[in-house]
Amino acid sequence: MSQYLNNKHASFTWEDYQNWPDDQRWELVDGEAYAMSPSPQTRHQLILSSLHAQIYNYLKNKSCKVIPAPMDVKLSETDIVQPDILVVCDPNQIKQTHIDGPPTLVIEILSPFSLRHDRLRKTQLYAKFGVKEYWIVTPYPSLMEVLLLSNHAYEINGVFSNEDNLSSPTFSDLNLNLAAVFNFPIPPDESIDEIKESTPEYAVNQS
Repeated sequence: MSQYLNNKHASFTWEDYQNWPDDQRWELVDGEAYAMSPSPQTRHQLILSSLHAQIYNYLKNKSCKVIPAPMDVKLSETDIVQPDILVVCDPNQIKQTHIDGPPTLVIEILSPFSLRHDRLRKTQLYAKFGVKEYWIVTPYPSLMEVLLLSNHAYEINGVFSNEDNLSSPTFSDLNLNLAAVFNFPIPPDESIDEIKESTPEYAVNQS
């Protein structure tokens, strides 16, 4: 496969993708192949597990299904992605080997490796193919951005921290406890002293 990936003019398809080795993970965007991280960080997987568990419990006995990575989503013959988590509500989209067409909800958990890919390429791709709701998760500092599709582009519906409960515009009674989602230890050398609201000393002295 590597000999083809070295060809900058190559445009890959679903047929090509299906013949690639199972031990290598790739995504196709407009026929161009992008390598995926072979081993996500621990906090990435902890967030994924917690989000999947809460959404799974919410969707239990409902028609929509939540699926964690790795799961191929075929948006077109030249656009194939593997979101961290997806929710699909049309049972006809669930095939034996993949999801055929845009999910209702897609969640991507950012890493330094995937930051530009998830924020730029995949945001544009998901909007183009009609993914109704897109969550972008920043592991630390802990943030969840909820994007909602409107006129073929995403608008920010809400931004939430680990101190909030997340509500979904599509699933009106879905309410996620983000303290539980972001409940992982931060090494001392990674901690950030965030800006906090306070009263400056000169303002106190002038009053």
